[in-house]
Amino acid sequence: MPVAAAFAATAALLLTACGGEDGSSKANDEIAGADTGKTGKSPSPAAAATDSAQRPEVELPKDVTNTFDGWKTGDAAKDAVLADASRRIDALAYAITQGDPEEPVLGFYYKDDALLGAADWVQEFVKAKKSMTGETRYFKPNVNVYEKDKATLTYCSFEGEAFVKDRQTGKAEKTPVTDNSYLLYSTRLEKSDKGVWQTAVLNSERGNDSCTP
Repeated sequence: MPVAAAFAATAALLLTACGGEDGSSKANDEIAGADTGKTGKSPSPAAAATDSAQRPEVELPKDVTNTFDGWKTGDAAKDAVLADASRRIDALAYAITQGDPEEPVLGFYYKDDALLGAADWVQEFVKAKKSMTGETRYFKPNVNVYEKDKATLTYCSFEGEAFVKDRQTGKAEKTPVTDNSYLLYSTRLEKSDKGVWQTAVLNSERGNDSCTP
């Protein structure tokens, strides 16, 4: 499925921004997010990456939280990938809350089809006059740096505590938790000349057994 079409079909992140294998979710579905349990929260590992790139600072609204569980491996190369992937997730959430599909931070962490898909997904929220609220959690990351400038990353998310909200009224559109609240993301990243791990390909699947409880 083309990335842009998948964005319109996938409900979240979502998300993170994807070309998914989902079904018929729309922008008024719940936003993708969270972990399988209520274990201790951990902040974004974004601070772990160190190189010469001047990364933009992204501050999410107080009612939007991204939590990353187990997103540090102790391996410098893998942790650099995870750090920029977490920044990419924050970047999409920021663009959604700002209602700006041309938000420059998207182009810092996305590229190619993934960037087009991210912009299209933000535009879906803009057209629907929606934003997002709540906590999203990301867990079970699996990184493979197979070349010095190429990597793959899969991870799960749970969206049961994050929701779409009406941009005018601020009212959250809460929905019950089901297996479809859990998503599996598969991504491919490429390291830019500035040392930033940019997501070039991103796919998602709702209700995947590897992510559901």
